[in-house]
Parts: sequence; structure tokens; C-alpha cells
Amino acid sequence: MTVHDVPSASQLVEAVREFLELDVMASTQGRVNFHTRVAINVLKVVERELESGEGHNAGHIGRLAQFGCTSDAELAHAIRSGELDDRWAEVLASVKLSVADKLAVANPKYFADQ
Repeated sequence: MTVHDVPSASQLVEAVREFLELDVMASTQGRVNFHTRVAINVLKVVERELESGEGHNAGHIGRLAQFGCTSDAELAHAIRSGELDDRWAEVLASVKLSVADKLAVANPKYFADQ
């Protein structure tokens, strides 16, 4: 449930992306066409983040908490200081999951190439 009415943020982003893909791309060329492609890609990232952001955030917060951290900076400090040397496999697995979540939003094609 949300306090906001329809259309949702994701629906608005989708509408703008579709306008750019279907109308603007077909009627532009050169620099404007290139920048339209960039804008479309940015909107796709925003759509994916809106779709999965809450789940990714919850997972990341949970992974940080297992090491007694509340931020990436705290985790980095704990790693640098050697506090987590005896839990290196756990730290590595946790960081890999966070990076995978980031890539799923920023560039999901990365996983298709694996």
C-alpha cells in the first residue's frame, strides 16, 4: 500500500521510457538520438531499482547486520582493521551477494554473459 495515487513512480518512468523508445528514437538522429538512448538506459535502471530496491536494501541491511555493521563504511573499516579475518568466507559471500544485487539493477546483461 502507498499514499501515492496512480500512476505510480514506476508507471511514470515506464511511460517516459516508452515515449523515448517509440516516438523520439524514430524521429531523431545523431547526437539527440544517442542521448535518447542514454536516457532510455537510465530509465531502465530506475525501473529495475524501483522494482527490486526494497528487497535489495533489506538483504543488504541484513548482510551488514550479521557482521555488526550498519553501513558499507563500517564493514570496510571492520575488514581493514582485521576484525573479520576469521570470517573471511562469510564476508566474501556477503559482498558477492551485494554486488550481484547492484549488477542486477545496473547491468542485468552481465549475468547473461556468464
